Amino acid sequence: MSTATVVGAGPNGLAAAVALARSGVQVTVLEAMAEIGGGTRTQEAILPGLFHDQCSAIHPMAVGSPFLAELGLEKYGLSWRTAELDCVHPLDDGSAGVLHRSVGHTAAGLGADGRRWRTLFEGPAARYDDLGADIMRPLLRIPRHPLTLARFGAPTLLPASTLARTFRTEQARALFGGIAAHAFRPLHYPMTSAIGLGIITAGHRHGWPVAAGGSQSIADALAALLTDLGGKIETGVRIDAASQLPSADLTLFDLAPDAVANILGDRLPARIARAYRRFRRGPGAFKVDFAVQGGVPWTNPDARRAGTVHLAGAYAELAAAERDIHIGRMPQRPFVLVGQQYLADPQRSIGDIQPVWTYAHVPHGYTGDATAAIIAQIERFAPGFRDRIIGHTVRTATDMTAYNPNYVGGDIMTGSKDIRQLIFGPRITVSPYSVGVPGMYICSAATPPGPGAHGMCGANAAAAALRHLGR
Repeated sequence: MSTATVVGAGPNGLAAAVALARSGVQVTVLEAMAEIGGGTRTQEAILPGLFHDQCSAIHPMAVGSPFLAELGLEKYGLSWRTAELDCVHPLDDGSAGVLHRSVGHTAAGLGADGRRWRTLFEGPAARYDDLGADIMRPLLRIPRHPLTLARFGAPTLLPASTLARTFRTEQARALFGGIAAHAFRPLHYPMTSAIGLGIITAGHRHGWPVAAGGSQSIADALAALLTDLGGKIETGVRIDAASQLPSADLTLFDLAPDAVANILGDRLPARIARAYRRFRRGPGAFKVDFAVQGGVPWTNPDARRAGTVHLAGAYAELAAAERDIHIGRMPQRPFVLVGQQYLADPQRSIGDIQPVWTYAHVPHGYTGDATAAIIAQIERFAPGFRDRIIGHTVRTATDMTAYNPNYVGGDIMTGSKDIRQLIFGPRITVSPYSVGVPGMYICSAATPPGPGAHGMCGANAAAAALRHLGR
């Protein structure tokens, strides 16, 4: 029987392990931390019984993942829950851009921009299952649905700022811009529309769900399936050098490229080692979890029903904040993302004490304290929020590295999603998962299709590894 070692038990490492085990490979997963899950871990962070997702929280890309969908993970306790509204971007005048799962309902709320929204999203959302089969795999390959991909792909080449200018209302501009800003890139850069268009289209097809019980449920379900398939998981096992790797036919790394280079050292071809060590990092995230009595008192009523709330005011303010963090300057009013997962999944709360998940976009490696800025942004759109806080915990941009070594300097995207790294991954190649050593592969979010709990980086890398075995 062929054997494999997977280093890292985040969702991609676990997905890779499951894909290999389903093909009859004996798999062992080695995880440095005491818990599996990587960015999908969930903890009782402030009060016993109050559950907070520690990083990844809302999953429009995971619920429609071609790989996860075929596994039957509901048998292992994974179920999806959605709030009444997917995302709201409030403005200072009390209005908001509101994202419904329905394209039609979203368009109806955007007034003069309703027709434009329909044009952009109605067709791609209806064909998302075919589209996802292509965009969730490396782009430098023959697509399965070329016409669908071509129609969707043309506007993804544009800067988000260009696409935003096609909208006439501030509500539509801000709504689209806030979602595009998930890329952690200045919005006037080419291809910054890509991630926003992908997330919105996926959400219009499948919604923006949370995992019942917390994002940890995704990792736990994958781990349970892996165990049923005969795989093993060992926690508390840190790999720092190639000499520590068990002998195996295949080795897959759910690690950042520079970590792979450090482990393999001279075993890597020189050109690949250089590319991995020059891998570009993106801005950081500064995370604060709150315990809030009675929830957030948003001025806009739609924000009280939304699983995700984006805080940045008008589009121009958002764009300026993203420019600032890219050049290493902390904005006075950063872009803040707020998760109200309890609206979809009430079991996370204790009575009327609600777990509120937030993070701000900050410069890479930011050493300051953004807690007050996050509270101020929420208070701006929800006066009285500060008085409802029962407690809070902070994870700074530099703390993120200790939480997950892939998140150096708070870079929760595992690398800058500039054009080159978004398309190719850590190096320019048609084989983004190969590390240039026979039988060894990288499967982290540094590879296509990038961040999220969808597991597709792992599944794609496993497919490459199985081809190496002739399967």
